[in-house]
Amino acid sequence: AQRREAEDLLESGTCRLLFLSPERLLTPWFFDLAARHHIRHFAIDEAHCISHWGHDFRPEYRRLAQIRERFPGASIHAYTATATRRVRDDIAGQLRLREPAILIGRFDRPNLIYRVFPRLNLREQLLEALDRHRGEAAIVYCITREETERLAALLQERGLRAAHYHAGMPPAERRAAQEAFTNEEIDVIVATVAFGMGIDRSDVRCVIHAGMPQSVEHYQQETGRAGRDGLAAECILFFSPADVLRWQSIIEKRSDSANRLTPAQRHALELLAQMRQFAAPGACRHKVLSEYFGQPYEQDNCGACDVCLDEVEQFVDGTREAQMILSCVVRTGERFGAGHLTDVLRGSDNERIRRLGHDRLSTYGLLKDRPRNEVNHLIFQLLDQGLLDRSTGEYPTLKLNDASWEVLRGQRTVWLMPSKKKRVKQTAAEAASWEGVDRSLFERLRKLRTEIARERGVPPYVIFNDTTLRDMARQRPTTATGLLRVHGVGEKKLADFGDRFLAAITQHLTETA
Repeated sequence: AQRREAEDLLESGTCRLLFLSPERLLTPWFFDLAARHHIRHFAIDEAHCISHWGHDFRPEYRRLAQIRERFPGASIHAYTATATRRVRDDIAGQLRLREPAILIGRFDRPNLIYRVFPRLNLREQLLEALDRHRGEAAIVYCITREETERLAALLQERGLRAAHYHAGMPPAERRAAQEAFTNEEIDVIVATVAFGMGIDRSDVRCVIHAGMPQSVEHYQQETGRAGRDGLAAECILFFSPADVLRWQSIIEKRSDSANRLTPAQRHALELLAQMRQFAAPGACRHKVLSEYFGQPYEQDNCGACDVCLDEVEQFVDGTREAQMILSCVVRTGERFGAGHLTDVLRGSDNERIRRLGHDRLSTYGLLKDRPRNEVNHLIFQLLDQGLLDRSTGEYPTLKLNDASWEVLRGQRTVWLMPSKKKRVKQTAAEAASWEGVDRSLFERLRKLRTEIARERGVPPYVIFNDTTLRDMARQRPTTATGLLRVHGVGEKKLADFGDRFLAAITQHLTETA
């Protein structure tokens, strides 16, 4: 039916733009259709999928090189928001572009506030972050489908309007969740990376990663869904070194050979290492992201990341704790994983520890005053710094290496990141975006926008975006002339919605006089 409709529209001359998946485009049906109707312009979105060096390589995209073979005189345009120089060059080569004009926009998004927190108690940390954005649009990204369902249920229990989204859901359920988010029926969507394509909601105030993405490109693409209206938005990563090991395991399992990594796997591990480097405290996060994509960043202080806002705790001497952990690995025979070692170090009283006699070890209970997640965090920091090794397989165990023995002998100092973080500060961009705004009026106008959107069967942002509503709540116009001075209000929208918004503003001013 879709094929017939496309053919009819092309025959009638009313079709100006035809959307196709790569799989549908690379069929005899389309090649015949394109030849008959002289289609000579091709635009490829998400073009990084063409490149072996991209973060989301897909073989069917690679085959789009056939466009040049079939239509040698056609113009080909490739678009992506996340391509390094290496990926751009590969895209041009694969599509056989002839002296292409390469246009590169600015990668930096100054209105985004980047923060990385050590992941300790994800539930509490997630609720605290979302509490700063209560009633606002937020996306929470998880690594697994099970996590999306579990966290969405938690948020619903705590009274937040939330839903989950992943590729394993029936299409109707996925569509319902996406539409609920787009139409502002829910505030929070908890999703895997399957969520995002085609989302055109500009007022997302917060994007949270409950686990580390597998590449900087994934991170840039997913955080890029925040603050598209230009207002301040927060991007939070709850990081644990365990994420790195998790992704390493996933990447290594993609190999057909038990011993050899493919070039694609090695490249995926390189991307993972670069993402791990971004998550570490150090340089300005805006600077790191800009320079990763090949653009210089000249500012000394962005004023919009945890590093520049001085929210990051400094490394402390953790040699004593490291020696306790490494000693516990030795005394348990290098035969156990992080979970069991954490139980021993915290002095847990369980049947397995008693059966193995680990409650009689000298390391039993050495860290009993530390929360479980904090001890786990310390262990994974040692792994992350190469001071401890981890075996592969279904049940990985921890083992010492040469660096471990240097620590135990007192020949090496260990610097660890504290699990706590300084209080989150308000940025200049956040303060400026709300300056002079009557918040209660803003909420009233938001409700009116939702009401009108439902009446018309369109997403709320089609009526007015948040930038316009904030300016409206700042200026508080009571006449048509005054409303036209508000950012984003033109003659058409004044005619369509002006009376109702002016009435709401007037009523608010009367009630609060």
